[in-house]
Amino acid sequence: MDRGYVDFRRLYALHQAGAFFVTRTKINMNYHRVYSRAVDKRTGLRFDQSIALDGFYTRQEYPQHLRRIGFVDPETGKRLIFLTNHFALPALTIAALYKRRWQVELFFKWIKQNYASAISMEHPRTR
Repeated sequence: MDRGYVDFRRLYALHQAGAFFVTRTKINMNYHRVYSRAVDKRTGLRFDQSIALDGFYTRQEYPQHLRRIGFVDPETGKRLIFLTNHFALPALTIAALYKRRWQVELFFKWIKQNYASAISMEHPRTR
């Protein structure tokens, strides 16, 4: 999902279907903290919060609590903020899931760059 726009209606549909999601969130998202869990900052975690959305439309589109996790990537120093509906997994696992998701996206990008022309030559489109 594009970080510039978080589709809370779609995220809530995933939640209702029994799926869980991990996405990055916008910094200026309107919310309030409901609860904070303790984190070990030596792991890169900065916070682990339960939140409720405050925006008029976002509150209607996703009426339940969400989990907001702050993490600093030790390899890059980049600050990341994740949003998820999964409250049972450890916060560090949520960060690792997002990182693995990004590696999968980079792998598919590599495949497209390196094999797209070979595949299109093997299977020409018919008109």
